[in-house]
Amino acid sequence: MAANDGTPLAGIVHRAKLEDFFDFNSDAGANIRGNRPHVEAAPLMKVKTYLSALRPWSLSASLMPTLLGATLALRVRGYETFNLWTFFCTALTVMTVHCAGNLVNTYYDYVKGIDDRKADDRTLVDHILSKDEVVTLGVLLYLAGCLGFGFLVYLSPAKLEHLALVYFGGLSSSFLYTGGIGLKYIGLGDVLILVIFGPISVLFSYMAQTGYIEWATIFYAIPLALNTEAILHSNNTRDAESDKRVGIVTLAILIGRTCSYVLYAVLLFTPYVIFVVLGMKYSVLFLLPMVTFKQAFALERQFRNESTVQQVPRQTAKLNLFFGILYVVACFGAPQLPFITKK
Repeated sequence: MAANDGTPLAGIVHRAKLEDFFDFNSDAGANIRGNRPHVEAAPLMKVKTYLSALRPWSLSASLMPTLLGATLALRVRGYETFNLWTFFCTALTVMTVHCAGNLVNTYYDYVKGIDDRKADDRTLVDHILSKDEVVTLGVLLYLAGCLGFGFLVYLSPAKLEHLALVYFGGLSSSFLYTGGIGLKYIGLGDVLILVIFGPISVLFSYMAQTGYIEWATIFYAIPLALNTEAILHSNNTRDAESDKRVGIVTLAILIGRTCSYVLYAVLLFTPYVIFVVLGMKYSVLFLLPMVTFKQAFALERQFRNESTVQQVPRQTAKLNLFFGILYVVACFGAPQLPFITKK
């Protein structure tokens, strides 16, 4: 869900290698493009810079599915078996891997020449951080995620092999989105995001609490998955021209501007249709996310206009946060959860 603005700058050409991401001795990133040196910042400003590089505005995409899975588990198993520490470890594990994946995206978009001085992500373009700092921070976050996973294995009633399969599958996906084969660059990024920031995250959170897999949770993940995919698709539509110039293939490029608008509208409004059906059939609480419907219409209008599409990805992420919170509240308070049975 990271931005991928821009075209290669004239001048220095840098060849990206997979092993560069793990090269702690390299300082090539300091002056990879342009002649401006990396400037050391004060410690407090440095911390703020690190946090900004993680793209915190995008974290609702991983936090909301985690919260939803835990809420469904709480409703099914009750307060007696719900473990707050397990939830914290799950959230830590998922969000650190998400942040690390954002940094991998920053790194590879830069060294492949995708991000230039018009890019939305300024971390490496403006030498706010050096390439080595991005690498180090990314590795530390992956290690933090693994540490959180270690605690989760100890706390969760789920089988180790089940947790490991989902966790390391998600970790690998966060890297392969732009690293390695770069799924984002060959038109498979949308599929990956739709699966990981939806069914997989909800399933992982639910399983961590209950100890077993409940396939019905996939249904509950659909609204969040579609809304999260809307973030990525709006980003890719905005960047379609610059991506095309550097040889990237995304769904937005393949289907064109008009169909991209139609797809964005489908991704944005389908969850509301689901909520109306659930609200009419099961509980009016499922209508709570409809509070954000007006904001969704405003985003749809912004998306249509090329002069206002620039901020649509971030605004869609903001919608995702409020939309997700209201959805979780609805699931928590609804007297009946369809398709899920207590065990």
